[in-house]
Amino acid sequence: MTNSVQELFNVSDQLAKNLEIPHKLAVPKISKIVINAGIGAIKEDNKAIEKIKKDLSLITGQSPVVRMSKKAIASFKVRKGMPVGLSVTLRKNMMMEFYDRLVNIAMPRIKDFRGYNKKSFDGQGNITIGIKDHIIFPEISVENVENIFGFDITIATSANNDKEGYELLKLMNFPFMN
Repeated sequence: MTNSVQELFNVSDQLAKNLEIPHKLAVPKISKIVINAGIGAIKEDNKAIEKIKKDLSLITGQSPVVRMSKKAIASFKVRKGMPVGLSVTLRKNMMMEFYDRLVNIAMPRIKDFRGYNKKSFDGQGNITIGIKDHIIFPEISVENVENIFGFDITIATSANNDKEGYELLKLMNFPFMN
């Protein structure tokens, strides 16, 4: 990990001061980042699923897991055992490098981006955001893209409430709306 990335994530002293937390180990930190992509209408096209899997592995640096349906739902034309999505869980160094690329490179490339709402927190200090098109990441070559897909990113923290999670991410340069 580069020095600039390490400096970005050494926010525990400032966070402890802001939240008035006396013990160093009680300071919130990011525990994992989970990326979920739904397959949707292309659930029967294995080549398209492999292309999405390849693009997600380029973005995250880790191979995604194909999630299968647990039961049949006739109205969605889904049978049991059919692929319905892809999932990647990032931890430690891979997580920090992905967070750095997400905040500093990918988010500024989003068209008409004004920041994320503070209300996106789940009540326990975790935030889930949606990315509409995966081509905002520089690892993806726009010329080779056949299907543009979106995905959800969940940033799980060890915070006890939304205020602590918000303070943590704000110190880590996460773009929030004013």
